[in-house]
Order: sequence, then C-alpha cells, then structure tokens
Amino acid sequence: MTTNSSPPLVDLHRLVVAVRRRRRLWLTAGLIGLILGAALAVVLPSPPTAVTKLLVIHQDDSPTDSGTLMRTDVAVLQTTKIADAALKAVHSTDKPEDFLKDYTGLGLTNNVLQITVKGSSNEDAIARAKALGDAFIADHVARDQAAAQAESQALINQRDQAQAELADVDKQIAAETARGSKANATTLETLYGRRADLSSKVSDFSAQAQQAGIGAPQIAAGTQIVDAPRITPHSFLKTAATDGGIGLVLGLAIGLALAAVTALVRDKPVLRREIAENLGASVIAQLPSKRRGLARFLRSRLPAQQKRVAATLVRAIRTDDEPVSLLDLGAPKVTAGLAVDIAAELSYGGPVLVIDNLPEQDLAKPAAEAGKAIQIVDSANTDVPVQAGQRRLGVGSVIPGTAWTDLGYLGQETVLVVRAGYASTAWLHTVARQLADCQILVIGVVLVDPDPKDRTDGTLWDGLHLALRGRADRADSPARPNGRNAPHADELPTKRFAPVGSRED
Repeated sequence: MTTNSSPPLVDLHRLVVAVRRRRRLWLTAGLIGLILGAALAVVLPSPPTAVTKLLVIHQDDSPTDSGTLMRTDVAVLQTTKIADAALKAVHSTDKPEDFLKDYTGLGLTNNVLQITVKGSSNEDAIARAKALGDAFIADHVARDQAAAQAESQALINQRDQAQAELADVDKQIAAETARGSKANATTLETLYGRRADLSSKVSDFSAQAQQAGIGAPQIAAGTQIVDAPRITPHSFLKTAATDGGIGLVLGLAIGLALAAVTALVRDKPVLRREIAENLGASVIAQLPSKRRGLARFLRSRLPAQQKRVAATLVRAIRTDDEPVSLLDLGAPKVTAGLAVDIAAELSYGGPVLVIDNLPEQDLAKPAAEAGKAIQIVDSANTDVPVQAGQRRLGVGSVIPGTAWTDLGYLGQETVLVVRAGYASTAWLHTVARQLADCQILVIGVVLVDPDPKDRTDGTLWDGLHLALRGRADRADSPARPNGRNAPHADELPTKRFAPVGSRED
C-alpha cells in the first residue's frame, strides 16, 4: 500500500542547493567584510596600550586555592573606587564609569595580576597603568590593615570584659577575706581559681590584640608592582588580519543568511525534479552554463557537450516531419547555439528553415559559419515559401512578455531550454498552462546550468506519454492524421504506467 506524504515546509536539499548556487552573493559579502575590517584597522587604529603586572599577597593564600582570591582581586580592580583613585592620581577629569571601559585585569596565576590600560598617548597609558597599580595596592593593603585593626579591637574588647570580671572577682575575694575566721575556705579557693583563669585570659587577649594590631606586614611588603608599565607593541599587519578575519566571518554569515532568505522568498526551482514537475515534462538533457571570470579563458567543454545534446534532439525529432521549436527560458545564448547545431545536423538530410523569434540573438552569423544548407528567416516574415523536403525549426522564448499565440507558428512540438533557478514556480506553471492552451506538446526539457550535486530524477514516471520514449507511438497515434492507427480514434497515444513501488508497498 502506497502512502502520499505531503511536501516539507522547508526543503533543506533545495535550500542548500539554492545557497550554493548563490555563492557569488555570500562570497562577495565575505570579501566586503574582509575589506571593511582591514580598512577599519587603518581608519581607527588601536589606541596606545600599557601593561603592568602586580604581585598580590593574600592573607589566606593556599596551594589548593582554585583562583577564587585572584578573581576577587580582578573584580575589585574593576570598581569605580579604584578607577576614581587612579584618575585622581593622574589629575584626569574623566568619569570613573568611562575609565572602566579602558582597562582590564587578568589573573595570570594565583598571585600575579596583569593590568592592561588604554590611553590617549604612550605617556598617558603608562601613567594610568601605574596609577591603577598603586591604587589597587593601596586599597589591598588598607583592606588588610582594616581587617587587622578590627580583629585587634575585638580582642581588646574581650580583654576589657575579662578585666571587668577579674575586678569583680577581686572584690568578692576581698569581701570574703574580711570575714576572718568566718570566711568560707571553699568559696575562697573557687574565687582564687577563677581569678587565676581570668588573669591568664587578660594576658592572652592583650598579647593577641597586640599581635593582631601589627597585621600582616608581608602583605604590605610583598604586594607590589613587579613589572613596570610598558607600552605593548602593535603590529599593523596583525591588527588588520584580525579585523579582516572578523569582518570576513561576519560578511559570510550575513551573506549566507541573505542567500537562504532570498532562496525561500523567491521560490525559484533549481532541482531537476522540481523543474520537471512544474513544467509537466521530463528533463531529457542538460548543459553547463558558460564560464565566467577568469575561468572563461580556460578550455571549455561546452561546445562539444552542446553538439552531443543537439545530436540527441535530432535523433528524437528526425522521425517526424512536423515543425519543432526550441523555446528559451533564461538561456538565450545556449538556445541560439543549440538551434544552430540542430539545424546543422538536420541539414545533412536536406535544407533547413530556421524561424528566428529569439529576442536579442542573431542566428545568421553562426548559421553562416556552419556552412550548411540553413536558411534563417525572421518570424515577422510570414511569406517565406517552404521548399519541398525542407525541415522547419522554430526558435523562440517563453520569458515574461512572450506573445503566446505566436508560438504555434514556430512548431506544434517544442523542446524547452530552461536555466535552473531562473524562473519562479508560478512562471513555470504559467508556461506549462499557456503551452497546453496553445496545444503545443512539450517533448522534453534541456536543463542549463544544473547543480553538479543534484541527484534528483527529472523524469516524470507517471507521464510516459510526455517522454521521448513515448514519441514513437505518438507518431502513429490517432492525433496524427497520417498515423498508421488513425481509424482507432478512441485510443490514447501511449499507455500510462504507475511508478514501480518498493517491496514494502
């Protein structure tokens, strides 16, 4: 049992092919981005930048520290307090909030902090880097000393409290001793023990407070600038390459996005399968487009391929004396060359009359170079007599603006020469409908400039009567007055077969 699946909302295969075919767009966008990025390095050169390194000693330094202390130092460095102190040191009127954008901090190790500062000149950058380093060191030492003073004051408070308790115990001892023989020995012993304990605490608190008041002198002595501020050298080529690379990536991204969006919006089929389905005719041959740019100076295989396609079409139309036309849709030069090649092949069997209705293309010169019995007439000339045994080949166009009623004069059978990605789906439907209204049978489609990675099938398997392999039967069909089976007027030209299904169907 076969199932009909609806087409996807977005055909990724078609989208990829359309984007690849528009590589000129996104490559141009990438090139423009590259040029603009490189030009930016010239128009807006990098400001002078100074770098300095600080050795920062922490009270709680530990070999197992994961960098938390240094990340804290970087965060403290990037505060308006440090920025304001540095600006005051260099007597600058800049706002601290703006200055924060001109410098960065980076922890190289757990104890080494690198500061990078931008300035208006080399001297200004060096001065600001030194001012930032001094401001950070002063703040770091001040915070450590403040912590030491706070700890010392807490110990002094505990010492004072212990001294007050000791004074109260001394009073109790004095009162109990004053009772003389009535004094309680147990109470006195307890009070003496309590006084000894409090005296020891007072002594310990005093020593600890004195030690805490000293702080950590190794922090104040060790935290210092170990690498004096210096100007970092700037390489113009490196800067231009970096900015150009960024511009290239952004340009490619924008170009690819634009190509993808336009591919979806314009809806111009590029795959063989889509073109065959929209035109209602099978793709019977394909030709590459002419090379562009520097590639056009290389040897091209297009003339040889064009002659092979012309020979294929000649073998198909030689069996019938009816006039046949080539109708162009987006590839006029290829259509003109193909028409001359077909006429040259047909001229071996007799004279050929080519009716030229192809806009902006002159077939007389290439036909004269062919040196065959080929007569070129303009479609406006309707009084040209047809010689006995002379074959007629019409050449026209089905681009927008085509006079549809004139196409029947070129031939009742036609081969469409279509450039992939040229016409929209709506116009392909219009061409198929107009040709059907004019009762012009489409033998097949010659696809120009196909995608080299297109693996779709351009054959309409459910339309066998439209393919070249069914044309032999059409020659004898009842639609032809000279057909051998003319009496059987109720028979179809060819039979229609369903496509071969898989074993699971």
